[in-house]
Amino acid sequence: MSKLLIALSLAAIGFTEQANAESSAKLYVIKSVNINAPADKTWEKIAKFGDLGAWHPAVAKTEITAGTDGKKGAKRTLTLQDGGKINEKLTAYSAKNKTLSYIITDSVLPVSEYASNLSVHSNGADKSVVVWEGSFLPKAPADEKAASDTITGVYDGGLANLKKILE
Repeated sequence: MSKLLIALSLAAIGFTEQANAESSAKLYVIKSVNINAPADKTWEKIAKFGDLGAWHPAVAKTEITAGTDGKKGAKRTLTLQDGGKINEKLTAYSAKNKTLSYIITDSVLPVSEYASNLSVHSNGADKSVVVWEGSFLPKAPADEKAASDTITGVYDGGLANLKKILE
């Protein structure tokens, strides 16, 4: 009888762990900004994977730590204004399509399994739209709201400053 109870207890623990893992669905944030500047000019500002600090106010320094800027596999370390660090890896890059994708490999942000895409689209001769989107999981002890609010703040701050710089 005790072997049966142990087996049932282990099965229940496994079921509970699986249910908890499945309840952590990925979160998504998509933000965009209209900019009164041609798409080529806008892309030129954000295309340098190794220079996020040129337009994002939270970034004090960007350093390419492996690979080549603008090439898949390049790695960068962001040093934030408060001294925090974020390590990222470029997973896709297309100058022709004005898009780049990256993942966070290590971060002070309250997220894990973060993947993002940044793209520029023409919206007329002298106008463009920048779309920044990401998917992630909250990193304990943060909850879904804290994780989403953090990424929303990152995107909003960067896009607002990009607009200010380019217009």
